Amino acid sequence: MGKGCMTATKYFLFLFNLLFFIFGGLIMGFGIWVLLDTTSFMAVLQESTTTFKVASYILIGVGAITMSMGFFGFVGAVYEIRCLLGLYFTCLLLILIAQVTAGVLMYFQQDQLKAEISNIINSTLVNYTGQNKTTDQTWDFIQKTMQCCGWTGPENWSENLVLNSSSRFLYSCSCRNDTWPGTSLADSGLCESLSAELPVFETGCKSSVEGWLHGNIGVILGICVTVAVVELLGMILSMCLCKSVVVEDYSKVPKY
Repeated sequence: MGKGCMTATKYFLFLFNLLFFIFGGLIMGFGIWVLLDTTSFMAVLQESTTTFKVASYILIGVGAITMSMGFFGFVGAVYEIRCLLGLYFTCLLLILIAQVTAGVLMYFQQDQLKAEISNIINSTLVNYTGQNKTTDQTWDFIQKTMQCCGWTGPENWSENLVLNSSSRFLYSCSCRNDTWPGTSLADSGLCESLSAELPVFETGCKSSVEGWLHGNIGVILGICVTVAVVELLGMILSMCLCKSVVVEDYSKVPKY
């Protein structure tokens, strides 16, 4: 009975290590996507601050470590190596502590994070020129697909340096509301209106972005909880298998 339980534990631990290897690959892939993506909201943030670039490198590192940890756990489970099983348990414990710490910090500092993101977006709008910069293209894509204008509203564009120095009625082309008649067909850069009443969307992109996050918060939390449960089960199984490994008593070896 005990031997059969340990065999089942070994195979369950092998399955968890396979999941960790896959999760590690997904985390590393997500970090690479955040670092290289130029068409989503992330591109605006990482172009304006180094914080998100550092975060992407951290994700890549965590993904690589998770994949390595899954490999070590697999080898330790198959060959019943106590050293690798103990290392596997320690790494899981450290990662779990780091995840809980990061979650607590993000929860209690969410107001500061929102303020930092607002400052980054406002800086992007102020320096927008429409000259095919990465941030300009990304922000045009966000406004066009989400049908919004500015961060909190079209009034954010009043601080733009190009618009303030021009005597014409300029506005961001990606803000254009297509329901208005006689509007330009351009999707990026700056467009000119014939009157002071600009044909733009009245809602800001902040509400759209926050709505997307709230709509997908269940999926995000579900993934985080699943990863945490898998880590806890992996820790339990690794300790059970580690304790069951028979250590040879070399004191009983005949001396010659």
